[in-house]
Amino acid sequence: MRLVVLGDSLTAGYGLPRGEEAFPVRLEAWLKQAGLDVQVINAGVSGDTTAGGLARLDWALGSPAPQYAVVALGSNDGLRGLPPAAMEQNLDTILTRLKGRGVKVLVAGMYAPRNFGREYAAEFDGVFERVATRHGAAFYPFFLEGVAADPSLNQADGIHPNARGVERIVERIGPHIRRFLAGG
Repeated sequence: MRLVVLGDSLTAGYGLPRGEEAFPVRLEAWLKQAGLDVQVINAGVSGDTTAGGLARLDWALGSPAPQYAVVALGSNDGLRGLPPAAMEQNLDTILTRLKGRGVKVLVAGMYAPRNFGREYAAEFDGVFERVATRHGAAFYPFFLEGVAADPSLNQADGIHPNARGVERIVERIGPHIRRFLAGG
């Protein structure tokens, strides 16, 4: 089975040696250790927004097309203060197109930086669950759960996980992805 991870620098492996420690690589190893025969494709592009992910969706799906996708986009929309309504529309279109190709989706949510205010954060944070629910997709609330704001699990920029941080992300989201791939 093939699983594509459509994301940004958090999934691409920004700042990690030769991508060997990138989330998709570590996730594939974790899933294989859990007994699943899966190829995880890294379709993460540093700096990408949901609009960028939508624009390159056909490229990300490749050939042969994957049966499953993790959509982990939105962090750069939040860092740039882009309108949550536009992000929601982009994610909605991505999921519509994936469903149209028969690809099952897990949406990995993000939280907005709090410096844009409470109203922006509330609007932004709710997008991911709404889109997942609307499309009947699996949902994981916060991709960086247990890693965000922990200096020991992040690179010097305080944004991108280090190798230990990626391992923590995989440990937390891995069981959800395993259930997702098993159909439940």
